[in-house]
Amino acid sequence: MSVRYALLGLLKQQPRYGYELRAAFIALAGGVEAWEVKPAQIYTTLNRMVESGLVEKQLNESDGSDEKVVFSLTPSGEAEFAGWLGQGILDDPQQDPFYLKLMLSLELPDVDAGRLIQTQRATLYQELHRITTVRTSLDPHTELARILLMDKAIMHLEADLRWLDMIEARLEDVKKQPAPHAELRPRGRPARTA
Repeated sequence: MSVRYALLGLLKQQPRYGYELRAAFIALAGGVEAWEVKPAQIYTTLNRMVESGLVEKQLNESDGSDEKVVFSLTPSGEAEFAGWLGQGILDDPQQDPFYLKLMLSLELPDVDAGRLIQTQRATLYQELHRITTVRTSLDPHTELARILLMDKAIMHLEADLRWLDMIEARLEDVKKQPAPHAELRPRGRPARTA
């Protein structure tokens, strides 16, 4: 959803071509290495917003022969964007792919959960090193906003590393507990009673 709202915000600034929106989004997000968005995602999102009445497209002829589509914000799009600005945003920390991997590993005899933790820790340290390197290369006089974003990423990685330490310390206790299993209801028609 963030791409959608970012595009609405960029169109609130000014009408743009699709390729301009992609370039502006990538610049806003901090570059391709921070958040790469494919052209197909931009155009799919734009077309959905056109269908929803949030964005309109107009044919613009440039140089007399080359036709290009310019996207602009509708009043409904402005209202949608204003509503988004007025809301807080929460990422869902409970939807964690590593957690799923770890829980699956506990039920599989040929998978070492401790090894998974070590691999994840190494991956997090590599990413922490990469982001710290990027952060130190930024100029605080011209790129302070990007530095603050890198600081957030660093803090999240550090929290994930502490979480791995907690998991590792309590892994044997987790293994002793029953694994979560879904309760399945019987399928089909209920049995007839006499």
